Amino acid sequence: MSRQVVLDTETTGLDHRGGDRVIEIGCVEVIARKSTGRSFHRYLNPERKVEAGALAVHGLGDEFLADKPRFVEIVDDLLAFIDDAELIIHNAAFDTGFLDMELGRLGRGAVRNYCAGIIDTLMLARELHPGRKNSLNALCERYQVDHSGRTLHGALLDASLLAEVYLAMTRGQESLMIAIDPAPRLAVARRQPARSVRVLHADAEALAAHRRILDEIERESRGRCLWLAAAAAPASTEASLA
Repeated sequence: MSRQVVLDTETTGLDHRGGDRVIEIGCVEVIARKSTGRSFHRYLNPERKVEAGALAVHGLGDEFLADKPRFVEIVDDLLAFIDDAELIIHNAAFDTGFLDMELGRLGRGAVRNYCAGIIDTLMLARELHPGRKNSLNALCERYQVDHSGRTLHGALLDASLLAEVYLAMTRGQESLMIAIDPAPRLAVARRQPARSVRVLHADAEALAAHRRILDEIERESRGRCLWLAAAAAPASTEASLA
């Protein structure tokens, strides 16, 4: 059975290279294209201030995060949860950039070293719906996933919504494998009864109108009307074979 983990993070800001840190991680487990109910969720003390712009997005302030564990305290639990799973992430470069930064601070390498692969649902959505909005909210609406409770971003909530969106986006892929009958039966071809076909012939008036159009094309093309040439070809062929 294929194991996948849908993952999302919230951060103090947008730039991990400038010192922003992870403050929330949410993961939900999917096995054989079904949510198992298992999840991983942690709030983190980033050991720095949350930027005002980020606070407006997720609502996680400094006071709330002050008594939460640091990344180093939860890293082993996180890596155990995602171990050898395929990660499903919306705008994966953002989340993996932050996770790689956090792991790098501890000398633990990159997140790709701990999972079986990464699928970026933003890239997938852009391939499926070019030129359209492909935010998580837009995809929820497109695939009829209820996101009415998403007044603010939240890592676990967003991971849960993304799991539903991803399964809807990729629905049908699980049926690509064809079951083969180990003892196939020979199919007997049945002759279908002959059916009479009604043939409609053009009348003299229609034929005359058609000929007038061909003659006009012949004049305009200076004798290169393909329809007249094709009509004359069978006669010349029969004469040569006689």
